[in-house]
Amino acid sequence: MRISAFIPMPELLASVLLLVGCTTDSPTLTENPYKDDYSALTPVSNKSKWGAANMHDPSVIKTDSFYYVYSTDAYYIRNGIEFNDTGEKIGNIPIRRSADLVRWEFVGWALDSIPPEAVRHVHEQTGNRGADNIWAPYIYRHGDIYRLYYCVSSFGANTSYIGMAESASPEGPFTDKGMVVSTTTGSEMNAIDPSLVKDQVTGRLWMHYGSYFGGLYALEIDENTGFALHPGDQGHLVATREDRGTRIIEAPEIIYNPELKQYFLFVSYEPLFSFYNIRVGHSVNPDGPFYDWFGHDMADSTNNFPILTHSYMFENHPGWSGNGHCAILNDGGRYFVLHQGRLAPNNNMMLMHVREIKWLSSGWPVFSPERYAGLNQRAVKKKELYGTWEIIHLRDIPEPSPLWQGQVSPGGWTYSKEAFNVSRRVEFLRNGSIDGAGLNTWVYNGEYVELDGNECAVFTGWDWENECETILLSGILKDGTSIWAKKIAE
Repeated sequence: MRISAFIPMPELLASVLLLVGCTTDSPTLTENPYKDDYSALTPVSNKSKWGAANMHDPSVIKTDSFYYVYSTDAYYIRNGIEFNDTGEKIGNIPIRRSADLVRWEFVGWALDSIPPEAVRHVHEQTGNRGADNIWAPYIYRHGDIYRLYYCVSSFGANTSYIGMAESASPEGPFTDKGMVVSTTTGSEMNAIDPSLVKDQVTGRLWMHYGSYFGGLYALEIDENTGFALHPGDQGHLVATREDRGTRIIEAPEIIYNPELKQYFLFVSYEPLFSFYNIRVGHSVNPDGPFYDWFGHDMADSTNNFPILTHSYMFENHPGWSGNGHCAILNDGGRYFVLHQGRLAPNNNMMLMHVREIKWLSSGWPVFSPERYAGLNQRAVKKKELYGTWEIIHLRDIPEPSPLWQGQVSPGGWTYSKEAFNVSRRVEFLRNGSIDGAGLNTWVYNGEYVELDGNECAVFTGWDWENECETILLSGILKDGTSIWAKKIAE
């Protein structure tokens, strides 16, 4: 059954506030909140200035005071620069907090060392290789306790370990409690990338996890303890893909939408260094089965759609690759996606992107084409949509070189426009026609814009490439690829 059969709640059909393209009257912002290139801030002595920089595999939670983000121990280190120039003890799992989802303050590290049990497990399987850092944390609140799930592994192997630590505060200190699930070279799955969701009917708690090796699995968790309900259980398959022996599916993020009464499983495809992209399926049950845009069971060996992000390039910017591994935040009915992006041309600097999510009338989520900057919104009349737009078609790009374990091999990345979905200029004409990019017509009904019959959500936002406010469109095409658009200055 396709999700297009959903009947959204009335709240989702409320009028959408818009912004005119590239106005100059923003009351809160006149330039980008921060620079994308943070190479000058590499050393640890600048950690208070990192903000959204050095963010990989984020997990987010909101408290009464702040939004907190936890991420993988991954940092950009410039050649010839001493990274730890202060000599301080660097912990594991960076913690940041923000009052507005835009400006991020470095809090510290969740753990002061990699838990010895996790290191032993990995080293016993790999001959003492790997277990050098902690990956892909997930934060979950149980009553007054914050549980931080974490991963220890060896790159390119499924000798992995998901553990859990607890704290009375989102800022720690966290105390390790032990193993939740582990895998070895003989396992079908890979114990990394956890994400938790509670069944809204039964109260049962499920962890989704997994990666390149064997696909994604759902494991039932005992909420009282935070560990597997049945010790030794590794769960059941919920998502895989075509050519899973050579291609990546990983980074499950599972959320519940109470208006749609559906669980949404977000996953990431392709190499994290290049064409990493986010896709999604839905289910009435937190443990599946999950169905994609075409009604395919995500546990079957086929590639799933829709594509929600991909490598992209707007004018006046070198481009973004690696737009995957997401966290989803339901902020009182307003949804956001947080994911990493790699800054071209070298793709070594990793910044966290925060984008607003809207839901099409069919019930599918789409992401804003621009990063969230905390701006106010205002209504716009239809005539303000007339004019020049940049449009990007988000679709798969062929890999230019052979992969190793689904990842880009050293030297396999070459910067060129062919490595991105590049924007094209079009004109929205007053008569409802479109000039450019092979598009023909546009229609605005006060809530959505249709491009050749393909529904697009209307966002308000900040144009990071041109440093001004603008109108944004995001929709899903009939083939499961997506379209992003932004209005630009006349």
